[in-house]
Amino acid sequence: MNKPPIAIAIHGGAGVLTPGLLSPQDEDAIHEALRQAIDAGHRILAAGGTSLDAVEACVVSLEECSWFNAGKGAVFTADGIHEMDAAIMNGADRSAGAIAGAHYVRNPIRGARAVMEHSDHVMLAGEGADRFLREQNQPQVANDWFDTELRRRQWQGNRSSSTAPSLEPSHADHHIEETAVNNNSGHKFGTVGAVALDSHGHVAAATSTGGITNKRYSRIGDTPIIGAGTWADDRSAAISATGHGEYFMRAVVGHDIAARMRFAGRDLHRACDEVVHQELKTLGGQGGVIAVSPNGKTQLSFNTPGMYRAWRDDYGQLHTAIYAEDDRVHG
Repeated sequence: MNKPPIAIAIHGGAGVLTPGLLSPQDEDAIHEALRQAIDAGHRILAAGGTSLDAVEACVVSLEECSWFNAGKGAVFTADGIHEMDAAIMNGADRSAGAIAGAHYVRNPIRGARAVMEHSDHVMLAGEGADRFLREQNQPQVANDWFDTELRRRQWQGNRSSSTAPSLEPSHADHHIEETAVNNNSGHKFGTVGAVALDSHGHVAAATSTGGITNKRYSRIGDTPIIGAGTWADDRSAAISATGHGEYFMRAVVGHDIAARMRFAGRDLHRACDEVVHQELKTLGGQGGVIAVSPNGKTQLSFNTPGMYRAWRDDYGQLHTAIYAEDDRVHG
């Protein structure tokens, strides 16, 4: 008897990522961080665990890694602090939880799950979210715990050169700084996410971000918006997005992909590509998605030069990648 399929994919942000941007040493470090993150979720799936636990584990790993703009390593706002957004969704019953503009929870994705499982709500924001998460005994840290020297340099460079927020990559401006740190010719995004299918046939999605560098007025992007940056439904797929959030919200990207599958009969590959390369791009939106369907198929679609990503193929082989034509296979 064949085992039920399991599947998993993660992303760490999309943007102007082209070969030569990163040093070989940094490329190796990023590939290893992606490998560790996807392995954290895959171990859960391989042991018969749930897709919800798997996506949470992947995102926690990415939040704890300062390469990525989520949790530790989150970008600075215009006020010089960090505001985190996250969402998680269970495809089995479409239960969901999200936080926006949170300041002190060490792992925002765990905070989002606490909203889903321990409140009557889907989204909590700002001081209310902070208070709820304290009451839920979610591990707290001082806001400056999220600081990194790289993010501070990006913030200071952005403030000195422009009055507008900059859309940053997960970490690549460490290298762009020396050549075009504030080059507005290309948008760059930093969000982490995971999608998974477990052996019980259920899909789940999780997404987390620090937002955009120098953001003002408690700006919130698509990450915590259910149906835009995060979506999961056993009848179609689980989707996690990364990109220019305002466009992803306007296109309701996650739900649009799922709706094309349910109502127009699209397969996962075609639904993702139609939305990312046509619908979203027509609006002017840049970024990408990762997705997994209940039949075990995965899809990673993006309309930018690169996207930090990792996935298991149909044969269980692990892949990590940065650039569009990148593909590092792990034994």
